[in-house]
Amino acid sequence: MEKEYLDFEKPLQELEEKLRDLLDLGIEDKRVLELKENIIKLKQKIYANLTPWQRVLLARHPSRPYTLDYILRITEDFIELAGDRRYGNDKAIVAGFGKLEGERVCICGHQKGRTTKEKLERNFGMPHPEGYRKALRVMRLAEKFNLPIITFIDTPGAFPGVGAEERGQAEAIAQNLFTMGQLTVPIICVVIGEGGSGGALALGVGDRILALENAIYSVISPEGCASILWRDGSKAAEAAAVLKMTAAELQRFGIIDEIIPEPLGGAHQDWDEAASLVKEAIKRNLALLRGIPEERLLAQRREKFARMGVFKE
Repeated sequence: MEKEYLDFEKPLQELEEKLRDLLDLGIEDKRVLELKENIIKLKQKIYANLTPWQRVLLARHPSRPYTLDYILRITEDFIELAGDRRYGNDKAIVAGFGKLEGERVCICGHQKGRTTKEKLERNFGMPHPEGYRKALRVMRLAEKFNLPIITFIDTPGAFPGVGAEERGQAEAIAQNLFTMGQLTVPIICVVIGEGGSGGALALGVGDRILALENAIYSVISPEGCASILWRDGSKAAEAAAVLKMTAAELQRFGIIDEIIPEPLGGAHQDWDEAASLVKEAIKRNLALLRGIPEERLLAQRREKFARMGVFKE
């Protein structure tokens, strides 16, 4: 896969291309070592103080790993289930069962596409109601067999098409929120990219909410916010700062519980390392939840979400 660079990453492009040229020629001398050192220093400088908008761009990076990329790297024997048993199978949602170091778990997540064909097939990661109903069907199976649930959140939002609305988009999201709040097994939610509005929250009710370092989570996209507040979508960067949608800000406000670090430069730089960090965080948080009595688990989950949005004058 050819590496893509965001505008603020352009200074890296020249150095990395020069390094690739030398390595392709089989050159391993002082020039290569100096280039590698310069690349690391430049990365540290670029990524040390990213703006909220730059983190939005990283969360949307076309080379960023998606749900299936993580599933393939952190689980064994994953079996994907299809269909909501009511209308059809929405490929914008992946749902099934696998083993996390020998422990059977349920995994549900949004899935975007990379090629044009895949993007259309996955509907750009924007689920229809049957996608949310599929996820809920699988999560109920997990509860039946007493298996922990892991969700991966990465969507611009639920699909707003006429057909989706006619088939009960809002009701499907609401049903997920209601039911996830009452499932009697541990639930860990991981925001791996974009967490957009109710389309993200429909997989986001859990006991522990984790987010990758450059992930975003918000009630609306920066472009949508800018269009509403200023009637000017070009002010998206300004809106991103106002929305407080970055992982650090989300943790400060108590929306997420933990930030998962990413490889230097973002998860797209090293899928294997990113997956390893996600796996370690999931295992650690599952250990914290394992053994909590059912009544206490549900009470803590309710209290967690009841606290959000509460403020004192």
